[in-house]
Amino acid sequence: MLSFLRATVCLATLQVATVFSLSAQHLPHSSPEAEGVDPQGILNFVNATKTSKTEFHSFMLLRHGKVVAEAWWNPYRPDLRHTLYSCSKSFTATAVGFAIGENKLKLTDKVISFFPDQLPAKVSDNLAALTVKDVLMMADGQDPEPIWVGMDTNWVRGFLAAPIVHKPGAVFLYNSVGTYMLSAIVQNVTGQTVLQYLKPRLFEPLGITGIDWETDPKGINTGGWGLRVKTEDMAKFAQLFLQKGKWNGKQLLPKGWVEEASSVKIIQHPDMPKAKRDSSDWEQGYCYQMWRCRNNAYRGDGAFGQYMIVMPDQDAVLAVTAETTDMQEEINLVWKHLLPAMKPGKLVQNKLVDTELKKTIDALALKPATKSDNSFFKTINGKSYSLKANRLKFSSINFTDSNGECLVAIKGDTANYALGFGNGAWHLGKTNKPGPSLTGALREIRTMLSPAKVAGSYIWKDDHTLQLTLRYIESPHTETFICNFNNNQLTIHHANSFEKGKEDLLTGVSL
Repeated sequence: MLSFLRATVCLATLQVATVFSLSAQHLPHSSPEAEGVDPQGILNFVNATKTSKTEFHSFMLLRHGKVVAEAWWNPYRPDLRHTLYSCSKSFTATAVGFAIGENKLKLTDKVISFFPDQLPAKVSDNLAALTVKDVLMMADGQDPEPIWVGMDTNWVRGFLAAPIVHKPGAVFLYNSVGTYMLSAIVQNVTGQTVLQYLKPRLFEPLGITGIDWETDPKGINTGGWGLRVKTEDMAKFAQLFLQKGKWNGKQLLPKGWVEEASSVKIIQHPDMPKAKRDSSDWEQGYCYQMWRCRNNAYRGDGAFGQYMIVMPDQDAVLAVTAETTDMQEEINLVWKHLLPAMKPGKLVQNKLVDTELKKTIDALALKPATKSDNSFFKTINGKSYSLKANRLKFSSINFTDSNGECLVAIKGDTANYALGFGNGAWHLGKTNKPGPSLTGALREIRTMLSPAKVAGSYIWKDDHTLQLTLRYIESPHTETFICNFNNNQLTIHHANSFEKGKEDLLTGVSL
């Protein structure tokens, strides 16, 4: 959820752990009708995404263990990973489940028992009472959550020093740094990062490859965020839970863990009127780093619209990647269109709808800017502009026309960046340029991993105004640069989809 932003606003610069490349194992496919899904419902869902507040990037729907529909909005693709944000939490909790199954820790273990050398001078009664289970169910008792731990390169010590004002286990409060503590606990008892620990137990058996997960300055996976996997990998994880931890006939997860981890442990707002609760998928109860949903479903849930939804009553799962400011509206489309499309038995094939569905899915795209031509481009071709001091730490920028594409060279405070923008098409590339960022009260954190895969396009808005759009296609986010040229003066309005309503103003002169 968007609470991730609060929880990480002050975190330090993040590192990346990347592992293994094995031959992928893909999920089996089937037709919607063969698995009892009305293709008209899927078509209605896809058509509804076109007018939704949500910018969809991909989805994969499984029924009875088989993929019955999948889609990626170009330039997003099946082979690309996607930033999961807080869906990462569900993977961290699963690592805890494995560790419990291997008798490396217990739900009742006290958090302070793992870090005796990191404790504050005075350990409060509430801190002493805090258990692994309390942290799993977002009932750490801290209020507010300790977003300032990034002030200290030792995040464990920062968490343990934060006041615990409520009795642990009693009050729900979303706490991403608490999930980081679960990652630290797993590393403490196994001698491996969560990523390393999950590799042979979860990722390899499911055929999930090419994973990366951010780490703190001490080399501990961030736990509550920072994992990137592909859409199909999200669907595999959800399917594993639907199958109660079994995969290809083998019990991967400890027996009973799925039931324990996916059942209600705490109610978010117990005094909320029933009518209001019944209309929200955030008021159905919280599990172990998962949310209960309406319709007897549950989900992994990440900021900006990343979902892994498990629907036991329908024997179905849905993985979605997207960018939205209204995550309830996004999930409402699932209940409105996909849920009623699932029927008890096989359906007669509807070739007409099947054809229309395929045609609609094949055409899905986040359109690049419309192709445009401007003779003024010759005036700025090859020209560089010196920029005044700015938050982005850009000191100069250069524009070059290369066979109709716009190549932009930016000089930063520590590195130079080269970006390409297509004319009426996406230019695909990579960049080490820091992506959309959130400036906290104390320090800036980055939401992209590096190098980032990007897609760029440009359009001339008028004779002297160039708009550059840069998509970070392994994340939900996009940047825009609106460049206005006035004689030798340059003004750039920069905005990103990460921080709605916020804009940077850059000004400069030609060199």
